[in-house]
Amino acid sequence: MNKKNKIKIVVNGKFLTVNLKFTLKNLVEKLKTPINKVAIELNEEIVDKKKLNKVFLKNKDKIEIVHFIGGG
Repeated sequence: MNKKNKIKIVVNGKFLTVNLKFTLKNLVEKLKTPINKVAIELNEEIVDKKKLNKVFLKNKDKIEIVHFIGGG
């Protein structure tokens, strides 16, 4: 693939280049993130996990993935 088919996004403060038409679900799978133990924020808005496969990423999107940690 050439650069025309790529976009740059920011994930937890780090730049990442992904394919055009890349979804949040694709990103979660690429990062091997356990979906039931995280919250996902796209451009400062929480994303419903049921809609991850319908949310296509755009150039310069900012994604924060926050892991839940239990304690007592």
